[in-house]
Amino acid sequence: MLGIWKWLAWSVILKSVLVMGLGSEGYKMNKEAEADRVTNLPGQPSVPFSHYAGYVNLRPNEGKALFYWFFQAQHQPSLKPLVLWLNGGPGCSSVAYGATQELGPFLVRNNGTQLVLNHFSWNKAANILFLESPVGVGFSYTNNSEDLHKLGDKITAIDSHAFLVGWFKRFPHFKSHDFYIAGESYAGHYVPQLAELIYKRNKQARKDSYINLKGIMMGNAVLNEETDQRGFIEYAWSHAIISDKLYNDIVRECDFRSSDNLTQVCLDNFKGFLEAYSDIDIYSIYSPVCLNSLDQKQLSTKPLAAPRFFSKSKHDLWHILPSGYDPCTEDYVTKYFNREDVQRALHANLTNLPYSYSPCSDVIPKWNDSPDTVLPIIQKLLKAGLRVWIYSGDTDGRVPVTSTRYSLKEMRLRIEEGWRAWFHKQQVGGWMMRYEGGLTLATVRGAGHQVPLLAPEQALSLFTHFLSATALPPSRS
Repeated sequence: MLGIWKWLAWSVILKSVLVMGLGSEGYKMNKEAEADRVTNLPGQPSVPFSHYAGYVNLRPNEGKALFYWFFQAQHQPSLKPLVLWLNGGPGCSSVAYGATQELGPFLVRNNGTQLVLNHFSWNKAANILFLESPVGVGFSYTNNSEDLHKLGDKITAIDSHAFLVGWFKRFPHFKSHDFYIAGESYAGHYVPQLAELIYKRNKQARKDSYINLKGIMMGNAVLNEETDQRGFIEYAWSHAIISDKLYNDIVRECDFRSSDNLTQVCLDNFKGFLEAYSDIDIYSIYSPVCLNSLDQKQLSTKPLAAPRFFSKSKHDLWHILPSGYDPCTEDYVTKYFNREDVQRALHANLTNLPYSYSPCSDVIPKWNDSPDTVLPIIQKLLKAGLRVWIYSGDTDGRVPVTSTRYSLKEMRLRIEEGWRAWFHKQQVGGWMMRYEGGLTLATVRGAGHQVPLLAPEQALSLFTHFLSATALPPSRS
């Protein structure tokens, strides 16, 4: 009997050695996946890991294809979880934002001519999959232009699920990995709705379509319309961006429970509210704006999270507000992904799209469905045993920490660990609290809407603790 146990132990050790013996790959790829391997990407520094990009057709004879960019973990990818990253909008690209401005291994610099290594890339901790969804976003496309008029939350979730089923067929080795979904901004809708759909379909899924979902993570997330807007207003007032009078006028005149309840007086006051942000970056209120864009009068055309109640009015000023980080990284990625040599290397734009690449889509005419709240979905996922972490960069004015705190309070969950600081490198990284059922709220001190961009070290630490389900450090030691 003792001999059998020794044999089993040595078998496990030998298997680990063989897997690690495959080097950074961890797996031998099939022909279809190998065809998507990215080589000779312009401006790319040398790296010890592989990455893949291309299209997954969603359903036969439909003409829809979603574009992805996948980075294997830097070390032992066969032993690391798989994480899908989604950006918001709706209509903004996870490749243009998440992959090349925030948490991917390559960051676009030097006016779109160079890629530099991100020393705090999240593929240090996991295999990371970036998806441009829905169709009409980035390089993702449909052969039927009518599809662009039907988009909304529901179709985005359905198509993203179809993408995952197809992607796992191309990369079958990763089906057994723990799978997580993460994202920011309007991905506060995308992430839980996709997770809910996966959970629902897993109940009746065959082996080839089952997805090993373990949890979700969202940053500065759009969660609950009424409390999101209340926190939006309070944050601007508490950070001295709007006057007492304007704050009181908006609180008195605006009923954010429904966009149908908004009066003309409310909209006029809100016009002044948005104008108060016109000279600063609403997504990171203490960061500089991109002067190149301002000088050229080419301000960012789309936000990462549009306020639905205001976009329905004739006074929509939102789309002319400036934004940017480096402060000009958005300009850089636009130039980079419009290069033909870059598109060839990424196996992108194979159908010669009739429009230029844009970080946020200019071809989606409207958004057809968006629930006022996703809080019931989050509660359902918690009851299903999934891990849920929500984080908030505390200098974001668009989906501020005040909104997130108000929204989570609506769930009426019991607090298991009260508000406390968490530490990174002996400094306060932010504050956190933990609720029953596996929900953690964490702030990131000094970060804006795109937390991994403005606080990369803290963001990687937060991500690593989420994956391992370990508590954020409670002290400097």
